[in-house]
Order: sequence, then C-alpha cells, then structure tokens
Amino acid sequence: MASTTSLPFIGTLPAGARDAITDVAGVTVGHRTLANGPVQTGVTVIRPHAGDPFRDKVPAAAVVLNGFGKSVGLVQLAELGVLETPIALTNTFSVGTVATAQIRDCAAANPETGRALPTVNPLVFECNDGFLNDIQRLAVTEADYLQALDAADADFEQGSVGAGRGMSSFQLKGGIGSASRRVAMADGTTHTVGTLVLANYGRQPQLVLAGHAVGERLAALQAAKEEAEPEKGSIIIVLATDAPLDARQLRRLALRAGAGLARTGSVFGHGSGDIVLAFSTAYTVPDRADRPMPAMAMLHDALLDGLFQAAADSTEQAILHALWRATAVTGRDGNHRAALGELLPASSLSPLV
Repeated sequence: MASTTSLPFIGTLPAGARDAITDVAGVTVGHRTLANGPVQTGVTVIRPHAGDPFRDKVPAAAVVLNGFGKSVGLVQLAELGVLETPIALTNTFSVGTVATAQIRDCAAANPETGRALPTVNPLVFECNDGFLNDIQRLAVTEADYLQALDAADADFEQGSVGAGRGMSSFQLKGGIGSASRRVAMADGTTHTVGTLVLANYGRQPQLVLAGHAVGERLAALQAAKEEAEPEKGSIIIVLATDAPLDARQLRRLALRAGAGLARTGSVFGHGSGDIVLAFSTAYTVPDRADRPMPAMAMLHDALLDGLFQAAADSTEQAILHALWRATAVTGRDGNHRAALGELLPASSLSPLV
C-alpha cells in the first residue's frame, strides 16, 4: 500500500479518527477478494448497524447522476425511503448472485420472509471490472457475499480489494476508497459524514487531483493509449451519517456527493453509471406496525450546509484514497493497470502538482 503521509487533505472540515465511513458509529465494512489470474474481482459489504436491517430498517435515499448501471433495489428504496439489507458492491455480472445471497441470508434470519412476512428488497450496486477481470466466468458466489458480510469491521482495507479488485479509474488502478468529515453544529453537537466509493470511472486526460489538472501530464508519463476512448466506467458512492435526517433530506445529501465527484474531473459521461446512496444511523424504522416508531426530531433544512460540504469533501477525499491506496493489478489477457503510487514512487504528488 502506498504511503498516505503526503496526500493532500481536501477541504477545511476535520476528519474522523479513521478518515473512513466507519467513523460513523455502528457502520462496518467487509471484503471478499478474488485474485487468481484472469479472475480479479470480489464483493464489498457495508453494514449500517450490527443488527438485522430487515427488522430494523435504516432511512436512506439514492440519487442517479447517470443511469448506465445494473443495480438492484433502487425502485423500492426510492418509494419507501429505507434499506433493509446490508449494502453490497460487486461486478456487473454478479449482481444477481449477490442479490440471491442477500435474500437467502435474510430468510435464514427471518424464516417467514416472503410468507407471513413481506419479501426483502436486496440492495446491490455494481461496476464493470471486465478490463482486468474475466467477467464472463461469473466467479463470485453466494459464499463470497457471506464471507464479506462476516468480515465486516470498523477497520478495513482500501484500494485493490473486495469489489474494487478489478476496477479501473482514469486508466489507472481504481477500487475502494473511504473518508469522513466532522461538522460542528450551531447547537454545539457534532455530526459525521462518512463516504465509501467504488471508483471505476474517468478518462485520464481529465483527472484532477486536489484542484490540480494533472491528467494530461500523467498520461504522458504513462504513455496512455486509451485517452481518446469515451467514458466507459462507473462509480458507486455510499454516504453514511449520524445526523438525524429523513429520506428527503438524505436525497439532498446524496446529491452533494456529485460536487466532490466533479472536482476529480468526472463529467458523468454517457457510459458511466454514477449512483449515490445516503443513509442515516440516527434511528431505525421497525418492520412491524405493532412496534413503536422512533420519536426523532430531524435537523432543520437550514442547518444542512455543513453536511453538504462534508459530503462533497469526503467524496473527493475518498476517490483520492482509492487511487492512492490501490496496488497494480494484471488480469484478463494480460491487461494491466498501474497504481498512482507506483507511478509516483516518492510517495508524493509534488511531481505533478
């Protein structure tokens, strides 16, 4: 893993202790990485709390910045404003397998799911890792999802791991990145916004790092051959916060992640699936009407600007972490992606910025 000591810090808000999505209390992340020759892929799972989200649902909302994607679960999420499984990330052709694994896992914990109880809404997001991974092998199994789920912890790896194993970004090695920002509120309280990205997007000439347009110079160093190709990638952005927000406010928060994404040089290209999910851990919604609903005072909309800044800054920082913490990968047909840290062996961005 490349050193992060000299990475630029995005924005003026302080980071949490880990500078990761798990700075939001209760949130955990787990990976299952498959790295074997032409198979370079995996699964990443985000658990919003330690309990069963089917029984204790989490308020959430999603924004589709560009809809070139094959995710599962967004329609019901938009209608009801809650998520009821962990959030899973994987490659495009493994969405169905991971969704089935989520359904089986929910039914094992709640045997009347789909019978006396309602059906469960699996939630799976994807990016296409087919440049490095032989995606037609359908290598991800239901067991891989369960291993990622069981591995979920507050401390987790970033870079070329889990769902990020085979991902490319700006013709470099992409993958998993995370960051967080803390916001001091007018009433003296502090709230955290944490972000995790699955970065698989971007054309190298457009890359911007911490406000510096470095893409063309980096492409010259790398002698990139694909810079004339159109955007083909995607990014999934997941925001967590401990601020008491309802689904409408969470959708507004999710939209601000697009500001951080744009700062890195993304134009939400035609072929890119750019989707943002935001959820709050401040309260849960019970699965049955005979259980009491939470008595929770939501933040006033006029107090959201700090959280909006945190969403934008932590998204940009998470993308930088994904690029910097990735390691180089060679996969299908010998296709190779160099890591940003490999191209800058001095562990510094100064040669470019």
